[in-house]
Amino acid sequence: MIYLDSAATTLQKPPEVAVAAARAIRRLASPGRGGHRPAMEAARLAFSCREEAAALFRVPTPEQVVFTASATHGLNLAIQTLVRPGARVALSGYEHNAVTRPLHALGAQLLVARAPLFQPEAMAAAFRAQLDQGAEAAVCTHVSNVFGHILPMEEIARLCRERGVPLIIDASQSAGVLPLDFQTLGADFIAMPGHKGLYGPQGTGLLLCGRMPEPLLQGGTGSESVRQEMPDFLPDRAEPGTHNIPGIAGLREGLRFVRRLGPETIARREHHLLRQLGEGLREMPGVQTFYATGGVNQTGVLSFRLSGRDCEEVGEALADRGFALRAGLHCAPLAHRTAGTLDTGTVRASLSAFSREWEVERFLQTVRAMTR
Repeated sequence: MIYLDSAATTLQKPPEVAVAAARAIRRLASPGRGGHRPAMEAARLAFSCREEAAALFRVPTPEQVVFTASATHGLNLAIQTLVRPGARVALSGYEHNAVTRPLHALGAQLLVARAPLFQPEAMAAAFRAQLDQGAEAAVCTHVSNVFGHILPMEEIARLCRERGVPLIIDASQSAGVLPLDFQTLGADFIAMPGHKGLYGPQGTGLLLCGRMPEPLLQGGTGSESVRQEMPDFLPDRAEPGTHNIPGIAGLREGLRFVRRLGPETIARREHHLLRQLGEGLREMPGVQTFYATGGVNQTGVLSFRLSGRDCEEVGEALADRGFALRAGLHCAPLAHRTAGTLDTGTVRASLSAFSREWEVERFLQTVRAMTR
């Protein structure tokens, strides 16, 4: 099987990730739940993972790195903290359901900044216009999970800072691939999964906190147990219950892998393969490719459609031929509405640090044969 679905989950991971997770299952207990060696070693491992993330994303203190079960978990924490029911919230036209569904549940008034794909200046202008409509908070994806479209996050963050509008960044598709500087951006929260560009296990995620979050869940933390209120300090306030120590152990190794290679190196590798993929598909008759010429303002995520063919059927046909991709709406109907693909969805290919040129070439040969 040739795996081209890393925007969903990076299936290929550094071998150290599985080794660390297996070791944690065998040897580690829960941090904050005892003074014995298995508990204390688990606590040291968890703090070490926070340190790796803080170093990678330039977070002032490791305590500001909160463990979550997913980016969705982190986004819900952040949104519940910043958005009151009925509030006016600015967001891009490329948001995932992990953003839009929590906002819908709160009855938020959505101020949607829509702009064409791969046009950062137009997106910045659209976001500015929506912020100026009286936005009380802003949520923005760094990279579209459907199209790999890189949004002008530095400019959007600057616009929010100037207007005093709190900002949540969804870094689900950028963490580990693009430089992400927590201190420079000045966002209130940045949410990310562990199982995509950070090469950790499923069921892990991080929330980088620029302010104190409101607890999404209440429960034990191993600290201040006599109190019936949740602790008023990080990370305990946002981490009730037992930690996923095997997942955190694997995530630490994924973070170390990204730090060793560097997000810039990973991005260059993915961009090289994106150009091979995009240029190859664009030459084929009957293939509509959502590709910026030269891959400008695009990560290693590319959507396409075959004329007269149902996208789900195309995805199944490619799976039958040994290729793992995703087809449909990718949990992001707002992005498809903005791009004009809501009626059909797309087929999405997505790359990782483990993708290879020969895999892309074999994929192109297969699609070419399907178009004849």
